Amino acid sequence: MSLPKAVVKRVLSEHAGGMRVSGPALEKAVQAAEEYLARLARAANQSAEDNKRKTLMDADIASARSQVG
Repeated sequence: MSLPKAVVKRVLSEHAGGMRVSGPALEKAVQAAEEYLARLARAANQSAEDNKRKTLMDADIASARSQVG
């Protein structure tokens, strides 16, 4: 999986008061975001499986967010 760097850069800039983002910082942020989303997806999937569903629902994401952080 690879998140679009432009999207991650825009989010970083918007939440960092418009500061520029270096290439290495962007790479680290993309990697961190991908790792977080992977953990979130695994936890949400477990929630759906526990409820005997094959579709992730908003409640699964909410449950996963409370577990993952």
